[in-house]
Amino acid sequence: MITVPLAVLGLLLAAMGFSAWKAHAIEQEFPNHGELLDVGGYSMNSLHLPAGSDADLPPIVFVHGAGGNLRDQETAFRPSLEGRAELLFLDRPGHGYSERGGDQNGFPDGQADAIARLLEARGIDRAIIVGHSFGGAVVASFGLRHPDKTLGLVFLAPATHPWPGGVDWYYELAAQPYIGWLFTRTILVPAGLMRLDQATKSVFDPNPRPSEYLIHGAPALAVRPRNFRNNAIDVFNLNGYAKRIAPEYSRIKAPTVIISGNRDGVVAEEIHSVGLSLDIEGSELVWIDQCGHKPDYVATEVAVAAIEKIAGRDRNLDAVAATLDVRTAKAD
Repeated sequence: MITVPLAVLGLLLAAMGFSAWKAHAIEQEFPNHGELLDVGGYSMNSLHLPAGSDADLPPIVFVHGAGGNLRDQETAFRPSLEGRAELLFLDRPGHGYSERGGDQNGFPDGQADAIARLLEARGIDRAIIVGHSFGGAVVASFGLRHPDKTLGLVFLAPATHPWPGGVDWYYELAAQPYIGWLFTRTILVPAGLMRLDQATKSVFDPNPRPSEYLIHGAPALAVRPRNFRNNAIDVFNLNGYAKRIAPEYSRIKAPTVIISGNRDGVVAEEIHSVGLSLDIEGSELVWIDQCGHKPDYVATEVAVAAIEKIAGRDRNLDAVAATLDVRTAKAD
């Protein structure tokens, strides 16, 4: 009678030990290359690149999506923009190497406030704020709550509006008290690592994932138990938050560009991107043909042109989009 409970306990302890060991191994493989700064009782991690002597753009801040970290947006945009502007790539609270802070950081407005304090710590008065996917909800909240710090907003395949249905079961489970803690420290790590290759391919689908993305984007950092649980709480909370805050988007007055693929299999572009374009007066919606959920990689040129346009340059974004050679991973 005692043997079965002891065996179960032994399996749980072994799984927890493996998860802790593997999380440490992931950190050894992808060490922090940012800097931790206090933002009010906890620290946020960011990589700050100063403007070059010939800089022609204002400061730009990049906000990653769900399951991401600062390396994701750094890999996409650093080659095109380094030297042209002061650049800030950040780990959202509880992601990458940033500490979580309080419960308010389980919602986009809490994370937007944390980013505002990070800008103050970095000495950045105003910036163009760029957000991908879940980062779009944070950027929208930033534009609402900190218009004095906002030069303009660029949304890349944003998740900003309420949608029918819920979230994947593993997010819902991981977000729960107690059982979520146990799930992320036992089953999640080996299962997540087994699915990481296919999961990242599906985020890019139908476009091919860059061959070095698993190295340069370091998505494995999100499989660490604490990161995954924080991400699950973010995603679990988002729909309810969007129902409450989306009606306020019409108050955003900053210059805004929304860039979306017309084959996004992760978020419903007809809900989020179209919704934003209707909510924010004067915003510009740019469609990328044959693009999935990663226009930051597939249409980097369009995103850079959008930043330039917000900065005052004459840019025809639809014309830039039309020149793209968007490849798909497989035939339709």
